[in-house]
Amino acid sequence: MKNYKDLIKQMPFKDYKANRINLHIHSKHSDGLASFEDIEKQAVQIKRYKHFSITDHNTVQGYLEHPETKAIPGVEFDVWYKYIFLHLLAYGIDVHNEKLQKFYSKDKRGTEADIIRIFAKRNIKELIEAIHEAGGIAVLAHPCCCWALSLETFIKDLKALGLDGVEVYYPYPRWRKYIKFSNPDQVAKIADKYGLIKTGGTDCHSEFI
Repeated sequence: MKNYKDLIKQMPFKDYKANRINLHIHSKHSDGLASFEDIEKQAVQIKRYKHFSITDHNTVQGYLEHPETKAIPGVEFDVWYKYIFLHLLAYGIDVHNEKLQKFYSKDKRGTEADIIRIFAKRNIKELIEAIHEAGGIAVLAHPCCCWALSLETFIKDLKALGLDGVEVYYPYPRWRKYIKFSNPDQVAKIADKYGLIKTGGTDCHSEFI
């Protein structure tokens, strides 16, 4: 199995901004509009990404159906930490790992319906441990959208639970362009301060990536 942690750690941050790397894309297996196959085709043949990951909400069904994919194995989990609802990206996981099985959604509603997903009852400490057990890394998605009174304290607490990285570069699609509690520059400084891996992606849900 590839050492995805080192691979992602070494990805040049400029490549995220230049849209040469995209580690946050959703397919029809959750709430995206494009098929897993079409995303891969666009990523490889049209966008010519150096690296990409399809990170559907609470499911790895796309990877189970396409074991030969060039995408870095990924998934985006809905989870709570105290009073804060967050999305936790997992990269480089063994999608067949038994400990991760209980954290996947049991039906389609749990992958696409916001009203269902917000009631997620995953234990974040156990989830991060399972991600590590599966050989992956845990990355906080779009942190500027987390309702944290102190983003630094929030990220510091998550690191104590095993957080490996923070998504620093991403646009603000949909409602996220209106709801921002901090800015990416602050997040980058916090990530550097606590030695966290910095990642990025478009969080694309549309037909064309």
